[in-house]
Amino acid sequence: MEPVELPINGELDLHTFHPKEIKSLVPDYIRACQEAGIYQIRIVHGKGKGVLRELVHSVLEENPEVVRFWQEGSAGSWGATLVQLRPPADPREG
Repeated sequence: MEPVELPINGELDLHTFHPKEIKSLVPDYIRACQEAGIYQIRIVHGKGKGVLRELVHSVLEENPEVVRFWQEGSAGSWGATLVQLRPPADPREG
């Protein structure tokens, strides 16, 4: 199976992925967004029973590049999580 090429646009829709892929997919997407200069992302996990949401949140909690995350709540969109990413360090601060 060939790798899937994801658009790096700040929104990751997990509906087409298997839950066992999430632990590697989310950190890879975070890294790609940071490289593209995107520091706020939206991860669509769906509403369902909340199993996928809990998995996504556990991955985010462990990632040092995540400043904070919160459940999207506008217009019934609680099937997504918004994530604030750490911007790159200023090389002058090194």
